[in-house]
Amino acid sequence: MPNETISILALLFVLVGALYASVGHAGASGYIALMALMGVNTAMMRPTSLTINVLVATIAFVQFARAGHFSWRLTWPFLATSVPAAFLGGTLELPATALRGAIGIALLCAAGRILWITRSTLRDAQQPVQPSVRTCLAIGAAIGLFSGLTGTGGGILLSPVLLLLAWADPKRTAACSACFILVNSAAGLAGLCVDGAEIPEGIAPLVVAAGCGGLVGASIGSRSLNFASLRGVLACVLVIAGVKLTLVG
Repeated sequence: MPNETISILALLFVLVGALYASVGHAGASGYIALMALMGVNTAMMRPTSLTINVLVATIAFVQFARAGHFSWRLTWPFLATSVPAAFLGGTLELPATALRGAIGIALLCAAGRILWITRSTLRDAQQPVQPSVRTCLAIGAAIGLFSGLTGTGGGILLSPVLLLLAWADPKRTAACSACFILVNSAAGLAGLCVDGAEIPEGIAPLVVAAGCGGLVGASIGSRSLNFASLRGVLACVLVIAGVKLTLVG
């Protein structure tokens, strides 16, 4: 990438990293959208976004876990099937335009639903219902495959599932999603490398920029933002990702 492009992307990645990390996400869909708009080679997008995801998701996970919001009992079934599925997805090259568009529309619908959650529903979500392991295994596999195929961490799909089905409150959702994104991004990146892809040279400024933004966002999200604010930010993130997937592809 030209130095001018890297400089512009680095500034934007700080903002994306902060916004996404505040709700336990790493920002892959945002990074991909910006790289597409800046004309970055398509072959560079997945390894770049997944590399950044590993760092930002690690930062977000540590911040939310240290604040006491992480539940291993809730998270492990999703990880059990998503990791091999994400690895498999990373080895595949499929025409995913239609799939991405459909998921984009689903994300926009989820964002609208989250914005309309009533206060009573939100109170119920703070006393979550433990989902069945079988259901989590199936959802994890589906999201993991999509994660590997598209170069995202999958949290953008997991978060609305956890929140809308009242399986976790917003901060526990963020902690679970951060762990999920970290592990699946690493698995997807491994799958890419096995398939012959390489981490692009010269992306260190982008990684650092997104990491700095992620540190600020995760610190605020894990400690300062209340449930209503987190719900609003998550809806905003879903809208951004949904528009990107629907219109940019």
